[in-house]
Amino acid sequence: MKKNLLRMIFMVLGSFIYSVGVNMFIIPHKFLSGGVAGIAIIFQYFSGIPSGYFIVLINIPIFILGFKTIDREFGIFSFMGMVFMALSLIITKSIDKFYYLQDPLLSTLCSGVLTGIGAGILFKSKASFGGTDIIAVWMKKKYGITIGKVTFFINVIIVFMGIFIGGLPRALYTLISMYMCSVVVEKVICGFYREKVLFVITENSEEIEKIICKKIGRGVTYLYGEGAYTGNKKKIIYSIMNPAQIEQTKRLILDIDPKSVMSIMDVSEVRGKGFKAAVF
Repeated sequence: MKKNLLRMIFMVLGSFIYSVGVNMFIIPHKFLSGGVAGIAIIFQYFSGIPSGYFIVLINIPIFILGFKTIDREFGIFSFMGMVFMALSLIITKSIDKFYYLQDPLLSTLCSGVLTGIGAGILFKSKASFGGTDIIAVWMKKKYGITIGKVTFFINVIIVFMGIFIGGLPRALYTLISMYMCSVVVEKVICGFYREKVLFVITENSEEIEKIICKKIGRGVTYLYGEGAYTGNKKKIIYSIMNPAQIEQTKRLILDIDPKSVMSIMDVSEVRGKGFKAAVF
């Protein structure tokens, strides 16, 4: 119960931040947004009715269509996310009267950052704003089309519509905003400070393991491998640490075994003892 309440609080927060980004930086310059929100904004430009109302009207048939194919919990929380966003768009409709940013490029960047933060918080809550997310999941399950392709196709259509509504410059600004939004969403979901995973193949595995555990303070797991050419059995060191620890570890390993083979990769969503706990 407490976890779901916290989840809904974050959903409301994400919806509000997203709506501020739309109504303060997108609407005043007649830009567009991605997904169903972009279609709703187009209707607002033509009718003068807040896009929040159109969000609900467009999403209801989409949720009916995808109700049987999407995960029930995801569907329920996505429906709630859609409602929160629609209400937030209506409530913040006139927020640009408090502050209007004249520079279109800065407005584009600000809109991308705010909508990205808002959407990222919602996705982090294991929900969505509905719309294209539901369509994408439905299309993937029914026709095998990847979610990325469906989302990309819908956004391409919106950008082309933007050319006819406000001309090529506004469509390009919309593209920049969409790109910024996608980058920020990824950062919010995966985190700004990514962990690294280190693989080490060495003849001095036990000595290096002790160095990592005692001097770096990170745990080590042994993976057992075999050289394809030599047939020799090897202990492969596997350890997860932050970028600063990686640099220190590399120097220590090379001091012990200059011939060791190291492989370093980015990882995200690392959970468990010694790592950040899930907030929701």
